[in-house]
Amino acid sequence: MKTESIVYTKAFEFAIQIIELYKQLINEKKEYVMSKQLLKSGTSIGANIKEALAAQSKRDFIAKLHISLKETSETEYWIELLIKTDYITKDKGQSLLSELRQIYKMLSSIIMTAKKNMHNNS
Repeated sequence: MKTESIVYTKAFEFAIQIIELYKQLINEKKEYVMSKQLLKSGTSIGANIKEALAAQSKRDFIAKLHISLKETSETEYWIELLIKTDYITKDKGQSLLSELRQIYKMLSSIIMTAKKNMHNNS
């Protein structure tokens, strides 16, 4: 199934970066706890967007996107923690955070529009 969604594509590309960072953290830095948490939350963003795109209702669509939004917040936490504990460089972390915040803004906008449309149609 082909998914034509800018936010999904951005989240998928972000997940690839997170997977690469995860491999680097466990192989080079021997960091297993925070990196695993980052892997879970960072890849979950796109997975929940994918589920939202196959939602059974507008309410289900919004609920799945809310989960993605929460996962972006958790991912932000782990990236900030990895920067502060010197597991990743500030530059690398800021680059990831910038992309993550773009995804967050897109998701927020989609959710607001979907809610508005749902209320206007009721």
